[in-house]
Amino acid sequence: MKVNVEDVSSVKKKLHIEVPEETIGKELDTAYLDLKKNAKVKGFRPGKAPRSVLERIYGKDVRADVLSRLIQSSFADAIKETELKMIGSPKVDPPEFSGKGDYAYDATVEVRPELEDIEVKGLELTRTNYKAGDDEIAIQLEALQKNMAKQEKIEEDRPAAKDDFVVIDYEGFQGGEAFPETAMTENFTLKIGEGHIAEAFDDKLVGAKAGDEVEITVDFPGDYFNEKLQGQSIDFKVKLHEIKAEKMPELDDEFAKSLGPFETLENLKNVIKDNLTQGYEKRIEQELSEQIFEALISKLEFEVPEVMVEFEIENIISDTERSFQYQNRSMEEVGLTREKLKEQYLGVAEKQARRQVILSKVIEQEDLQLSDEDLEKGFADMAASFNQPVEQIKAFYDQGGDKLEYFKHALLEKQAIKLIINNGNIEDVEPVKEAAADQVDPETAEEA
Repeated sequence: MKVNVEDVSSVKKKLHIEVPEETIGKELDTAYLDLKKNAKVKGFRPGKAPRSVLERIYGKDVRADVLSRLIQSSFADAIKETELKMIGSPKVDPPEFSGKGDYAYDATVEVRPELEDIEVKGLELTRTNYKAGDDEIAIQLEALQKNMAKQEKIEEDRPAAKDDFVVIDYEGFQGGEAFPETAMTENFTLKIGEGHIAEAFDDKLVGAKAGDEVEITVDFPGDYFNEKLQGQSIDFKVKLHEIKAEKMPELDDEFAKSLGPFETLENLKNVIKDNLTQGYEKRIEQELSEQIFEALISKLEFEVPEVMVEFEIENIISDTERSFQYQNRSMEEVGLTREKLKEQYLGVAEKQARRQVILSKVIEQEDLQLSDEDLEKGFADMAASFNQPVEQIKAFYDQGGDKLEYFKHALLEKQAIKLIINNGNIEDVEPVKEAAADQVDPETAEEA
Protein backbone atom coordinates (compact mmCIF):
# COMPACT_ATOMS: atom_id res chain seq x y z
CA MET A 1 0.00 0.00 0.00
CA LYS A 2 1.21 3.51 -0.86
CA VAL A 3 0.33 6.61 1.14
CA ASN A 4 1.15 10.23 0.35
CA VAL A 5 0.07 13.16 2.54
CA GLU A 6 -0.86 16.50 0.98
CA ASP A 7 -0.99 19.52 3.29
CA VAL A 8 -4.22 21.35 2.55
CA SER A 9 -3.60 23.48 5.65
CA SER A 10 -1.89 23.10 9.03
CA VAL A 11 -4.96 21.24 10.35
CA LYS A 12 -6.33 19.65 7.16
CA LYS A 13 -4.58 16.85 5.29
CA LYS A 14 -5.44 14.90 2.16
CA LEU A 15 -4.27 11.30 2.10
CA HIS A 16 -3.64 9.75 -1.33
CA ILE A 17 -3.97 6.04 -0.71
CA GLU A 18 -3.26 3.30 -3.25
CA VAL A 19 -4.20 -0.33 -2.62
CA PRO A 20 -2.21 -2.83 -4.77
CA GLU A 21 -3.92 -5.21 -7.16
CA GLU A 22 -2.56 -8.20 -5.24
CA THR A 23 -4.36 -7.17 -2.04
CA ILE A 24 -7.58 -6.55 -3.95
CA GLY A 25 -7.36 -9.96 -5.62
CA LYS A 26 -6.96 -11.74 -2.28
CA GLU A 27 -9.96 -9.92 -0.84
CA LEU A 28 -12.11 -10.81 -3.86
CA ASP A 29 -10.98 -14.46 -3.73
CA THR A 30 -11.90 -14.66 -0.04
CA ALA A 31 -15.27 -13.00 -0.66
CA TYR A 32 -16.23 -15.39 -3.47
CA LEU A 33 -15.08 -18.45 -1.51
CA ASP A 34 -17.31 -17.40 1.41
CA LEU A 35 -20.19 -16.69 -0.97
CA LYS A 36 -19.79 -20.04 -2.74
CA LYS A 37 -20.31 -21.92 0.54
CA ASN A 38 -23.71 -20.40 1.17
CA ALA A 39 -25.05 -19.18 -2.18
CA LYS A 40 -28.11 -20.94 -3.59
CA VAL A 41 -27.82 -20.94 -7.37
CA LYS A 42 -30.40 -22.65 -9.55
CA GLY A 43 -28.92 -25.65 -11.38
CA PHE A 44 -26.03 -26.12 -8.96
CA ARG A 45 -25.66 -28.01 -5.74
CA PRO A 46 -24.71 -25.96 -2.66
CA GLY A 47 -21.01 -25.04 -2.82
CA LYS A 48 -20.61 -26.12 -6.46
CA ALA A 49 -21.52 -22.95 -8.38
CA PRO A 50 -18.50 -21.74 -10.42
CA ARG A 51 -17.05 -18.31 -9.71
CA SER A 52 -17.98 -17.02 -13.16
CA VAL A 53 -21.63 -17.65 -12.39
CA LEU A 54 -21.33 -16.02 -8.96
CA GLU A 55 -19.64 -12.98 -10.52
CA ARG A 56 -22.45 -12.61 -13.04
CA ILE A 57 -25.17 -12.82 -10.36
CA TYR A 58 -23.54 -11.23 -7.31
CA GLY A 59 -20.56 -9.31 -8.73
CA LYS A 60 -21.88 -5.81 -7.98
CA ASP A 61 -22.70 -6.64 -4.36
CA VAL A 62 -19.40 -8.44 -3.79
CA ARG A 63 -17.36 -5.54 -5.18
CA ALA A 64 -19.26 -3.06 -2.99
CA ASP A 65 -18.65 -5.17 0.11
CA VAL A 66 -14.97 -5.70 -0.69
CA LEU A 67 -14.47 -1.99 -1.45
CA SER A 68 -15.96 -1.02 1.93
CA ARG A 69 -13.60 -3.39 3.76
CA LEU A 70 -10.61 -2.30 1.72
CA ILE A 71 -11.19 1.39 2.45
CA GLN A 72 -11.70 0.78 6.17
CA SER A 73 -8.58 -1.35 6.57
CA SER A 74 -6.32 0.68 4.26
CA PHE A 75 -7.39 3.97 5.83
CA ALA A 76 -6.68 2.64 9.35
CA ASP A 77 -3.24 1.47 8.17
CA ALA A 78 -2.58 4.84 6.53
CA ILE A 79 -3.38 6.77 9.73
CA LYS A 80 -1.13 4.44 11.71
CA GLU A 81 1.70 4.77 9.18
CA THR A 82 1.52 8.59 8.96
CA GLU A 83 0.96 8.99 12.73
CA LEU A 84 -1.60 11.73 12.09
CA LYS A 85 -3.58 12.82 15.17
CA MET A 86 -6.92 12.75 13.39
CA ILE A 87 -10.06 14.26 14.91
CA GLY A 88 -13.58 13.73 13.66
CA SER A 89 -14.43 11.48 10.72
CA PRO A 90 -12.61 11.34 7.37
CA LYS A 91 -14.23 12.56 4.16
CA VAL A 92 -13.89 9.91 1.48
CA ASP A 93 -15.32 10.07 -2.03
CA PRO A 94 -14.28 6.71 -3.51
CA PRO A 95 -14.06 6.40 -7.31
CA GLU A 96 -15.63 3.51 -9.18
CA PHE A 97 -14.24 0.11 -8.23
CA SER A 98 -13.87 -2.48 -10.97
CA GLY A 99 -11.90 -5.01 -8.95
CA LYS A 100 -9.06 -4.98 -11.50
CA GLY A 101 -5.69 -3.28 -11.15
CA ASP A 102 -4.54 -1.05 -8.29
CA TYR A 103 -7.18 1.06 -6.55
CA ALA A 104 -6.47 4.67 -5.53
CA TYR A 105 -8.65 6.99 -3.50
CA ASP A 106 -8.34 10.17 -1.44
CA ALA A 107 -9.35 10.77 2.17
CA THR A 108 -9.44 14.24 3.73
CA VAL A 109 -8.89 14.42 7.47
CA GLU A 110 -8.50 17.12 10.10
CA VAL A 111 -5.83 16.97 12.79
CA ARG A 112 -5.19 18.70 16.08
CA PRO A 113 -3.09 21.86 15.87
CA GLU A 114 0.52 21.42 16.90
CA LEU A 115 1.46 24.10 19.46
CA GLU A 116 4.79 25.04 20.97
CA ASP A 117 5.01 24.72 24.76
CA ILE A 118 2.86 27.33 26.50
CA GLU A 119 4.28 29.47 29.28
CA VAL A 120 1.89 28.82 32.15
CA LYS A 121 3.72 30.83 34.79
CA GLY A 122 3.69 34.52 35.49
CA LEU A 123 0.49 35.61 33.74
CA GLU A 124 -0.67 39.02 34.96
CA LEU A 125 -4.14 38.50 36.44
CA THR A 126 -6.59 40.69 38.36
CA ARG A 127 -8.81 39.12 41.01
CA THR A 128 -11.85 41.09 42.12
CA ASN A 129 -12.68 40.27 45.75
CA TYR A 130 -16.46 40.14 45.70
CA LYS A 131 -18.02 39.75 49.12
CA ALA A 132 -21.59 39.20 50.25
CA GLY A 133 -22.69 42.30 52.20
CA ASP A 134 -25.72 43.20 54.29
CA ASP A 135 -27.34 45.08 51.40
CA GLU A 136 -27.24 42.04 49.16
CA ILE A 137 -28.65 39.80 51.89
CA ALA A 138 -31.47 42.33 52.33
CA ILE A 139 -32.22 42.17 48.59
CA GLN A 140 -32.45 38.39 48.78
CA LEU A 141 -34.77 38.53 51.78
CA GLU A 142 -37.01 41.03 50.00
CA ALA A 143 -37.20 38.72 46.99
CA LEU A 144 -38.19 35.84 49.26
CA GLN A 145 -40.79 38.07 50.89
CA LYS A 146 -42.34 38.83 47.52
CA ASN A 147 -42.43 35.14 46.65
CA MET A 148 -44.33 34.44 49.88
CA ALA A 149 -46.62 37.48 49.61
CA LYS A 150 -50.39 36.94 49.64
CA GLN A 151 -53.20 38.85 47.98
CA GLU A 152 -55.82 39.95 50.50
CA LYS A 153 -59.21 41.45 49.69
CA ILE A 154 -59.54 45.10 50.65
CA GLU A 155 -62.60 45.52 52.83
CA GLU A 156 -62.61 49.32 53.00
CA ASP A 157 -64.62 51.24 50.43
CA ARG A 158 -61.85 52.75 48.34
CA PRO A 159 -61.05 52.95 44.61
CA ALA A 160 -58.45 50.80 42.88
CA ALA A 161 -54.95 52.24 42.69
CA LYS A 162 -51.67 51.39 41.00
CA ASP A 163 -50.11 48.14 42.27
CA ASP A 164 -53.51 46.84 43.42
CA PHE A 165 -54.71 43.45 42.24
CA VAL A 166 -58.22 43.50 40.76
CA VAL A 167 -60.54 40.62 39.92
CA ILE A 168 -62.44 41.44 36.73
CA ASP A 169 -64.64 40.10 33.93
CA TYR A 170 -63.88 41.59 30.53
CA GLU A 171 -64.88 41.24 26.89
CA GLY A 172 -63.67 43.12 23.83
CA PHE A 173 -65.77 44.39 20.91
CA GLN A 174 -65.10 45.92 17.53
CA GLY A 175 -67.83 47.81 15.68
CA GLY A 176 -70.31 46.59 18.24
CA GLU A 177 -69.51 42.92 17.55
CA ALA A 178 -67.64 40.60 19.88
CA PHE A 179 -64.01 40.28 18.80
CA PRO A 180 -62.89 36.60 18.82
CA GLU A 181 -59.40 37.28 20.22
CA THR A 182 -60.87 39.15 23.23
CA ALA A 183 -63.70 36.79 24.13
CA MET A 184 -65.43 36.95 27.52
CA THR A 185 -62.97 36.24 30.33
CA GLU A 186 -64.28 35.86 33.88
CA ASN A 187 -62.65 36.26 37.29
CA PHE A 188 -59.35 37.35 35.83
CA THR A 189 -56.79 38.71 38.32
CA LEU A 190 -54.73 41.61 37.04
CA LYS A 191 -52.12 43.78 38.73
CA ILE A 192 -52.69 47.44 37.86
CA GLY A 193 -49.56 48.99 36.43
CA GLU A 194 -48.01 45.89 34.84
CA GLY A 195 -49.74 46.51 31.50
CA HIS A 196 -50.68 42.85 31.07
CA ILE A 197 -53.28 43.79 28.44
CA ALA A 198 -52.26 47.41 27.81
CA GLU A 199 -51.21 50.45 29.83
CA ALA A 200 -54.38 52.28 28.74
CA PHE A 201 -56.44 49.38 30.09
CA ASP A 202 -54.76 49.67 33.50
CA ASP A 203 -55.05 53.47 33.58
CA LYS A 204 -58.84 53.31 33.20
CA LEU A 205 -59.14 50.89 36.13
CA VAL A 206 -57.48 53.34 38.50
CA GLY A 207 -60.26 55.05 40.47
CA ALA A 208 -62.86 52.33 39.88
CA LYS A 209 -64.50 50.59 42.85
CA ALA A 210 -65.73 47.05 43.43
CA GLY A 211 -68.99 46.59 41.54
CA ASP A 212 -68.23 49.28 38.93
CA GLU A 213 -68.59 48.64 35.20
CA VAL A 214 -66.00 50.38 33.04
CA GLU A 215 -65.74 50.85 29.30
CA ILE A 216 -62.20 51.06 27.94
CA THR A 217 -61.00 51.62 24.38
CA VAL A 218 -57.53 50.31 23.59
CA ASP A 219 -55.64 51.10 20.39
CA PHE A 220 -53.11 48.27 20.12
CA PRO A 221 -49.77 49.19 18.52
CA GLY A 222 -48.51 47.59 15.33
CA ASP A 223 -45.80 45.71 17.22
CA TYR A 224 -48.09 44.28 19.94
CA PHE A 225 -46.95 40.82 21.05
CA ASN A 226 -50.26 39.23 19.99
CA GLU A 227 -50.24 39.42 16.19
CA LYS A 228 -54.05 39.17 15.98
CA LEU A 229 -54.40 42.40 17.98
CA GLN A 230 -51.71 44.39 16.21
CA GLY A 231 -53.12 47.70 14.96
CA GLN A 232 -56.64 46.88 16.20
CA SER A 233 -58.91 49.25 18.13
CA ILE A 234 -60.92 47.27 20.71
CA ASP A 235 -63.74 48.49 23.00
CA PHE A 236 -63.68 46.59 26.29
CA LYS A 237 -66.52 46.18 28.74
CA VAL A 238 -65.12 45.48 32.20
CA LYS A 239 -66.83 44.48 35.46
CA LEU A 240 -64.67 44.96 38.60
CA HIS A 241 -65.51 42.42 41.33
CA GLU A 242 -62.80 42.79 43.98
CA ILE A 243 -59.77 44.86 44.86
CA LYS A 244 -56.87 43.09 46.53
CA ALA A 245 -53.59 44.29 47.98
CA GLU A 246 -50.34 42.39 48.28
CA LYS A 247 -49.40 41.70 51.88
CA MET A 248 -45.78 40.89 52.58
CA PRO A 249 -44.94 38.54 55.46
CA GLU A 250 -42.98 39.92 58.40
CA LEU A 251 -39.23 39.27 58.42
CA ASP A 252 -39.01 37.22 61.58
CA ASP A 253 -38.20 33.74 62.82
CA GLU A 254 -41.61 32.42 61.73
CA PHE A 255 -40.94 33.62 58.19
CA ALA A 256 -37.61 31.76 58.20
CA LYS A 257 -39.25 28.57 59.46
CA SER A 258 -41.84 28.73 56.66
CA LEU A 259 -39.05 28.45 54.08
CA GLY A 260 -37.40 25.31 55.42
CA PRO A 261 -35.44 23.92 58.35
CA PHE A 262 -34.37 27.35 59.58
CA GLU A 263 -34.83 27.89 63.31
CA THR A 264 -34.27 31.64 63.17
CA LEU A 265 -34.11 34.52 60.72
CA GLU A 266 -30.40 34.80 61.50
CA ASN A 267 -29.94 31.18 60.42
CA LEU A 268 -31.63 31.97 57.08
CA LYS A 269 -29.42 35.03 56.61
CA ASN A 270 -26.31 32.91 57.15
CA VAL A 271 -27.44 30.39 54.54
CA ILE A 272 -28.13 33.21 52.07
CA LYS A 273 -24.68 34.64 52.76
CA ASP A 274 -23.08 31.23 52.19
CA ASN A 275 -24.91 30.86 48.86
CA LEU A 276 -23.87 34.34 47.77
CA THR A 277 -20.28 33.61 48.76
CA GLN A 278 -20.24 30.38 46.73
CA GLY A 279 -21.66 32.26 43.76
CA TYR A 280 -18.97 34.91 44.05
CA GLU A 281 -16.24 32.27 44.28
CA LYS A 282 -17.46 30.81 40.98
CA ARG A 283 -17.63 34.30 39.47
CA ILE A 284 -14.06 35.07 40.54
CA GLU A 285 -12.85 31.80 39.02
CA GLN A 286 -14.74 32.49 35.77
CA GLU A 287 -13.28 35.99 35.50
CA LEU A 288 -9.75 34.70 36.08
CA SER A 289 -10.31 31.96 33.48
CA GLU A 290 -11.51 34.55 30.97
CA GLN A 291 -8.38 36.66 31.58
CA ILE A 292 -6.19 33.60 31.09
CA PHE A 293 -7.72 32.73 27.74
CA GLU A 294 -7.75 36.30 26.50
CA ALA A 295 -4.02 36.51 27.30
CA LEU A 296 -3.10 33.13 25.78
CA ILE A 297 -5.29 33.42 22.69
CA SER A 298 -3.77 36.81 21.89
CA LYS A 299 -0.27 35.27 22.02
CA LEU A 300 -0.95 32.03 20.14
CA GLU A 301 -1.59 31.90 16.41
CA PHE A 302 -3.02 28.64 15.11
CA GLU A 303 -5.74 27.32 12.83
CA VAL A 304 -8.76 25.66 14.36
CA PRO A 305 -10.13 22.47 12.73
CA GLU A 306 -13.62 22.94 11.30
CA VAL A 307 -14.82 19.77 13.02
CA MET A 308 -14.01 21.24 16.45
CA VAL A 309 -15.94 24.43 15.69
CA GLU A 310 -18.90 22.41 14.37
CA PHE A 311 -18.87 20.30 17.54
CA GLU A 312 -19.04 23.43 19.72
CA ILE A 313 -21.85 24.92 17.61
CA GLU A 314 -23.87 21.71 17.90
CA ASN A 315 -23.46 21.83 21.69
CA ILE A 316 -24.69 25.43 21.77
CA ILE A 317 -27.71 24.61 19.59
CA SER A 318 -28.53 21.49 21.64
CA ASP A 319 -28.37 23.49 24.88
CA THR A 320 -30.66 26.14 23.36
CA GLU A 321 -33.18 23.54 22.19
CA ARG A 322 -33.22 21.87 25.63
CA SER A 323 -33.76 25.26 27.28
CA PHE A 324 -36.81 25.93 25.12
CA GLN A 325 -38.15 22.39 25.65
CA TYR A 326 -37.86 22.92 29.40
CA GLN A 327 -40.14 25.95 28.98
CA ASN A 328 -42.52 23.95 26.73
CA ARG A 329 -41.67 26.24 23.84
CA SER A 330 -39.80 25.95 20.55
CA MET A 331 -37.11 28.06 18.93
CA GLU A 332 -39.40 28.67 15.97
CA GLU A 333 -41.86 30.56 18.22
CA VAL A 334 -39.30 33.35 18.66
CA GLY A 335 -38.03 33.21 15.08
CA LEU A 336 -34.88 31.19 15.79
CA THR A 337 -33.54 28.48 13.48
CA ARG A 338 -30.47 26.26 13.60
CA GLU A 339 -29.00 28.26 10.71
CA LYS A 340 -29.47 31.58 12.55
CA LEU A 341 -27.87 30.17 15.72
CA LYS A 342 -24.91 28.85 13.72
CA GLU A 343 -24.36 32.27 12.22
CA GLN A 344 -24.85 34.05 15.54
CA TYR A 345 -22.55 31.82 17.59
CA LEU A 346 -19.83 30.98 15.06
CA GLY A 347 -17.36 33.30 16.80
CA VAL A 348 -18.22 31.91 20.24
CA ALA A 349 -17.81 28.33 18.99
CA GLU A 350 -14.41 29.10 17.46
CA LYS A 351 -13.26 30.73 20.69
CA GLN A 352 -14.38 27.71 22.72
CA ALA A 353 -12.55 25.39 20.31
CA ARG A 354 -9.38 27.47 20.74
CA ARG A 355 -9.71 27.18 24.51
CA GLN A 356 -9.98 23.40 24.22
CA VAL A 357 -6.82 23.23 22.08
CA ILE A 358 -4.89 25.41 24.54
CA LEU A 359 -6.03 23.45 27.60
CA SER A 360 -5.27 20.11 25.93
CA LYS A 361 -1.75 21.36 25.23
CA VAL A 362 -1.29 22.45 28.87
CA ILE A 363 -2.58 19.09 30.11
CA GLU A 364 -0.12 17.28 27.83
CA GLN A 365 2.97 19.42 28.47
CA GLU A 366 2.44 19.53 32.26
CA ASP A 367 1.59 15.81 32.32
CA LEU A 368 -1.54 16.40 34.36
CA GLN A 369 -3.12 13.20 35.67
CA LEU A 370 -6.53 12.41 37.11
CA SER A 371 -6.43 10.33 40.28
CA ASP A 372 -9.26 8.10 41.50
CA GLU A 373 -9.86 10.65 44.27
CA ASP A 374 -10.13 13.48 41.70
CA LEU A 375 -12.69 11.49 39.72
CA GLU A 376 -14.73 10.67 42.82
CA LYS A 377 -14.73 14.32 43.85
CA GLY A 378 -15.84 15.29 40.34
CA PHE A 379 -18.79 12.90 40.58
CA ALA A 380 -19.66 14.22 44.05
CA ASP A 381 -19.56 17.87 42.90
CA MET A 382 -21.78 17.13 39.92
CA ALA A 383 -24.23 15.18 42.09
CA ALA A 384 -24.46 18.16 44.46
CA SER A 385 -25.01 20.65 41.62
CA PHE A 386 -27.83 18.55 40.13
CA ASN A 387 -29.20 17.48 43.53
CA GLN A 388 -28.97 13.81 42.57
CA PRO A 389 -27.36 10.76 44.21
CA VAL A 390 -23.72 10.14 43.28
CA GLU A 391 -24.56 6.63 42.09
CA GLN A 392 -27.06 8.04 39.59
CA ILE A 393 -24.38 10.36 38.16
CA LYS A 394 -21.94 7.46 37.88
CA ALA A 395 -24.55 5.30 36.18
CA PHE A 396 -25.05 8.01 33.55
CA TYR A 397 -21.35 8.06 32.69
CA ASP A 398 -21.09 4.26 32.74
CA GLN A 399 -23.54 3.94 29.84
CA GLY A 400 -20.70 3.72 27.34
CA GLY A 401 -19.66 5.95 24.48
CA ASP A 402 -17.40 8.93 25.07
CA LYS A 403 -19.34 10.45 27.99
CA LEU A 404 -16.90 9.36 30.69
CA GLU A 405 -13.83 10.40 28.69
CA TYR A 406 -15.31 13.86 28.07
CA PHE A 407 -16.05 14.17 31.79
CA LYS A 408 -12.49 13.16 32.74
CA HIS A 409 -11.06 15.62 30.24
CA ALA A 410 -13.24 18.39 31.66
CA LEU A 411 -11.81 17.68 35.11
CA LEU A 412 -8.28 17.81 33.71
CA GLU A 413 -9.11 21.16 32.07
CA LYS A 414 -10.07 22.49 35.51
CA GLN A 415 -6.72 21.28 36.82
CA ALA A 416 -4.97 23.13 34.00
CA ILE A 417 -6.80 26.39 34.77
CA LYS A 418 -6.06 26.03 38.48
CA LEU A 419 -2.37 25.44 37.70
CA ILE A 420 -2.16 28.67 35.65
CA ILE A 421 -4.00 30.66 38.34
CA ASN A 422 -1.75 29.33 41.12
CA ASN A 423 1.32 30.31 39.09
CA GLY A 424 0.04 33.72 38.01
CA ASN A 425 0.93 37.18 39.25
CA ILE A 426 -2.39 38.13 40.83
CA GLU A 427 -3.41 41.63 41.83
CA ASP A 428 -6.33 41.71 44.26
CA VAL A 429 -8.78 44.59 43.81
CA GLU A 430 -12.09 45.61 45.33
CA PRO A 431 -15.23 45.65 43.15
CA VAL A 432 -16.11 49.04 41.62
CA LYS A 433 -19.66 48.68 42.85
CA GLU A 434 -21.75 45.96 44.37
CA ALA A 435 -23.56 43.87 41.79
CA ALA A 436 -27.15 42.79 42.35
CA ALA A 437 -27.21 39.11 43.19
CA ASP A 438 -29.58 36.57 41.77
CA GLN A 439 -32.72 35.58 43.57
CA VAL A 440 -32.31 32.92 46.23
CA ASP A 441 -34.20 29.66 45.93
CA PRO A 442 -35.16 28.57 49.45
CA GLU A 443 -34.90 24.92 48.42
CA THR A 444 -31.31 25.52 47.36
CA ALA A 445 -30.70 27.40 50.59
CA GLU A 446 -32.06 24.46 52.52
CA GLU A 447 -29.47 22.13 50.96
CA ALA A 448 -26.52 24.46 51.49
